[in-house]
Amino acid sequence: MAQFRRTLSPAYHDRQYPNGAGGVLSVSSPSHKFSSTNAKYTSPFPALATSAAALRKFLAGVFVRRYGRKGQWRKALYRCLLCFFVGFMLGMFPFGHHVVVDDVRPSDMSFEIKPPHANAQLLQENHVLKNRVGGKEGTEVVEAAVGGGSDSGRESGFIIDPVSLSVANHHSIAERFDFVPRKQLIVVTPTYNRALQAYFLNRLGQLLRLVPPPVLWVVVEMNAASMETAELLRKTGVMYRHLVCAKNSTDVKDRGVHQRNTALEHIERHKLDGIVYFADDDNVYSLELFDTLRDISRFGTWPVAMLAPSKNKAILEGPVCNASQVIGWHTNEKSKRLRRFHVDMSGFAFNSTILWDPKRWRRPTTNPIRQLDTVKEGFQETTFIEQLVEDENQMEGSPVGCSKVLNWHLHLDSHNVVYPKGWLLQKNLDAVVPVN
Repeated sequence: MAQFRRTLSPAYHDRQYPNGAGGVLSVSSPSHKFSSTNAKYTSPFPALATSAAALRKFLAGVFVRRYGRKGQWRKALYRCLLCFFVGFMLGMFPFGHHVVVDDVRPSDMSFEIKPPHANAQLLQENHVLKNRVGGKEGTEVVEAAVGGGSDSGRESGFIIDPVSLSVANHHSIAERFDFVPRKQLIVVTPTYNRALQAYFLNRLGQLLRLVPPPVLWVVVEMNAASMETAELLRKTGVMYRHLVCAKNSTDVKDRGVHQRNTALEHIERHKLDGIVYFADDDNVYSLELFDTLRDISRFGTWPVAMLAPSKNKAILEGPVCNASQVIGWHTNEKSKRLRRFHVDMSGFAFNSTILWDPKRWRRPTTNPIRQLDTVKEGFQETTFIEQLVEDENQMEGSPVGCSKVLNWHLHLDSHNVVYPKGWLLQKNLDAVVPVN
């Protein structure tokens, strides 16, 4: 059997083969490329190149390599570990300036308390005068040092502690202002147009200005509020309320009764809280009287000195007291002995809550408390007081012992006196004496 044997010739890998395009295709051996590449990119640091190749392979495996469903958790874990490692390294080696705390001793730390703005000027003056106080006169020197500096750098002199200085100022402010709560005084004054009205109101208004607040002056006029009275009240500087009694004056037997009732209605409607006192404008009052009014709890009374209508003797009318307990009454007029309580209209005061809070005082009736115009003259006081208290056990004598006269009822009314309107002279008098 004939056999065909093909002679193996050496491979010529660099042989050129013609193609259909007439070009020349050169096929090179892979071994030649590998050898040539290694010869071209040989690194002088083989260890560093190996590490870089390993890191590149790891990163390619984490971010480029595709995993199946079972390998998704491994991919996420690798990424989390890588991010944690990078963040940890950035935290250990921060970029930028940093402060190195070597050793902090308590003596090196100082805390400074800033003085108030009001004491800043005083503190500056003390620093200026600090070095003027010499040691020649044997003056005691107080040294102050801040921090851990050397003793040679310290300055000596008088230094006022800003903290203690501010505390002293707070004490002085507390002593300057009196924050003790006081009861409000509600002073009711009926007035009418007459010759001495401006004088009486001015005198009473100047007295009320001296009374420590709070003070409310309730002034009541008949029919209409006059501009002169309103102007006078504004100038006194006292807190006031200007009221008008709308009662027809022709049907009024006692004008003052209806004016006081107007004030009582106002207090009850607005529920004003305080001590109510009826102060006629023609009476004379001491400043001590208004100080004792604030000590009244429910109803207080005191003796009043009155000038008799004949103006030839004085009459004392009011309570007789054992300490602050009322045990009797002063009276000199036989016609008034039938009264239950012998008190002048300006000789008592009461708590305003009796008018609008009957449950607090256990009043038997809720009828409004008013003065009566139907009773005889001189009985308005006792009939009004009988609506406020039941007997003397609910009264308080003021001052203690009722031995001091605090106001006077002088009956100085002047009737049928001709005077210019507003006390203003529109023209000169008929008799004019020329000046030489």
